[in-house]
Amino acid sequence: MSLASTEAGTVASELYGRIRSCTRCLLAKSRTHSVPGEGPLDAEVMFIGEAPGMNEDREGRPFVGAAGKFLTELIEAAGWQRDAVYITNVLKCRPPGNRDPLPNEIEACNGYIEEQLRLIDPLLLVSLGRYSMARYFPNARISKVHGQHREIEGRLFVPMYHPAAALHQGSLRQTIIEDFKKLPALLEQARALRQPVGGEPDERSPAEQMRLFD
Repeated sequence: MSLASTEAGTVASELYGRIRSCTRCLLAKSRTHSVPGEGPLDAEVMFIGEAPGMNEDREGRPFVGAAGKFLTELIEAAGWQRDAVYITNVLKCRPPGNRDPLPNEIEACNGYIEEQLRLIDPLLLVSLGRYSMARYFPNARISKVHGQHREIEGRLFVPMYHPAAALHQGSLRQTIIEDFKKLPALLEQARALRQPVGGEPDERSPAEQMRLFD
């Protein structure tokens, strides 16, 4: 393991430790486990869901229930493997009864998402569901903008339906699959955005890039 990878791993471990012991909102009192996220720290693609569910709360991992199984199928439909992408949620703790996230809960977790974005620095950011979409498309309807991309802060952002939407409304399943099939081409566009004028890729480690925001 390189020094840069070791440094990034240390940063991630410290961040995950703070998330697991977080008491920023009342969800800390009802959770079994918080769910920081998982995936390689140099992932080019990052998925942001809404909040952990019952299975995620029990295991401390994102997207491990029925919606998670479908997400894995979608990632594979895009030609990738799940362990090659990074997956997290807007909220790190399960809302009781799987209710919608509250504004104060989203605000409490916002700093963690910011830290994960700086650490991983993905080229392609994919939101899953309207609550993760609202960060970049605050007044949009997901039915109108799903699958459409936007360049934001040097990366491509793509809002998608949450995989669970297909479990509740079967007619959306094929739409979601088709949206995911667009992602490899969008990743190529995102890579081109990061190419400096001289054509040489940015070889700074995630930890080195993170320091630029300090």
